[in-house]
Amino acid sequence: MAVTSQGEGMGIAEANLLAGWIGMLGGVVSGATIGLWFHQEQWMGGYGSFRRRLTRLGHISFFGLGFLNLLYGLSLKAIPIAAPHALIASAGLIVGAVTMPLCCFLAAWRPGLRRLFPIPVVSVGGGIVALLAGWPPA
Repeated sequence: MAVTSQGEGMGIAEANLLAGWIGMLGGVVSGATIGLWFHQEQWMGGYGSFRRRLTRLGHISFFGLGFLNLLYGLSLKAIPIAAPHALIASAGLIVGAVTMPLCCFLAAWRPGLRRLFPIPVVSVGGGIVALLAGWPPA
């Protein structure tokens, strides 16, 4: 059974589309928040500091993984991905979109928390592999 724009697939596609747009909003809000202090050269230890770099990465990851979820949601409407693969890919991409900015901000706050990064990396990587594994044969 494949997941398309009819029936069963609507829930999965809509979840990823919603996650994508929430990611866009997260990017805007985090960027506006960071923007309140970016003009201060020594904010968070200066432009090149670990804390500031991770904070910027968290901000950008909202957009990047938001776009990935949007593309996946739209892909489900265009390509019949096998149902179990579609669900695994959806979950992986959504978990990654939530945990990557969280890991970035937590690691900026407490550097030892950088050990959490395998969570979003494995989630997104697994989601992409599941999508490709469920891709219909040519």
